[in-house]
Amino acid sequence: METLAAIEAENLHKIYGRLVAVDGLSFSVRRGECFGILGPNGAGKTTTIRMIYGFSPMTKGRLRVFGLTVPDELRDIKARLGVCQQENTLDPDLSTLENLIVFARYFNIPKTSAQERAARLLQFMALDHRREARANELSGGMVRRLIIARALINDPQLLILDEPTTGLDPQSRHQVWEQLEKLKAEGLSILLTTHYMDEAARLCDRLIIMDHGRMLVEGGPTDLIKSYIGRDVIEVGEPPAELVEYVRGRGLSYDNLASRLIVYSNGEEGLYHKISQEFCKSECVLRMATLEDVFLKLTGRELRE
Repeated sequence: METLAAIEAENLHKIYGRLVAVDGLSFSVRRGECFGILGPNGAGKTTTIRMIYGFSPMTKGRLRVFGLTVPDELRDIKARLGVCQQENTLDPDLSTLENLIVFARYFNIPKTSAQERAARLLQFMALDHRREARANELSGGMVRRLIIARALINDPQLLILDEPTTGLDPQSRHQVWEQLEKLKAEGLSILLTTHYMDEAARLCDRLIIMDHGRMLVEGGPTDLIKSYIGRDVIEVGEPPAELVEYVRGRGLSYDNLASRLIVYSNGEEGLYHKISQEFCKSECVLRMATLEDVFLKLTGRELRE
């Protein structure tokens, strides 16, 4: 009987000389769910997924995809995967249709079947009107949609997406999200890395946040927000010292950014009214907590290069 997990990762390590890129990472991805891997630059996200699809061999650990062992059964695993990398790896001299048909040859898909699948995928990704255009004539949004379409040419059971909407305008991002939601509704398992917290909150059933190669938390987006932030956030610009003392005295969770105070209020009755009336000299905003608040609280706010 096949395992119910699409991916089972146990104690994964990836070491480059003195650099430990992935340090004892363990997680599992259920079949039919969208699972996210979030983290700052250099956290080990891309390294992790490259180990899963066999591009980068693991240094240590155990990794199984649909019950098959990496790297021993990698050929069979790759036949069941679709991979959308960060980079644009399309052939610029081929048309959109030709890029799909040529790629289908890697999976020994008969020409007639490849043509049918390519036409269907171009329509699905709203690219059928550009089927004869060369890849280098497409907009950024069209390129990303074509790369996703190419990753689907072999009807994979697991789609791996490494930052699929980076650099896209809002319209293009939402168009990609809508198509990914349709694929998930059809039962496709999806592994996603992204820097967009709204993307992760919308698409992911569960996710992990990692940093420095290690997992920090795991859970559903809504559950993580409730556990680490609460319901509401109060942001105060140019907070007076009296406000910081008041928040500290009340035992509230907060981040003091010098020019801005972030108070995690958890819906405490009357707190926003008191702060806005008695302590706010300029800006005072009450908003709902988001996954980005969780991300910043756990990984910090310093720039990562």
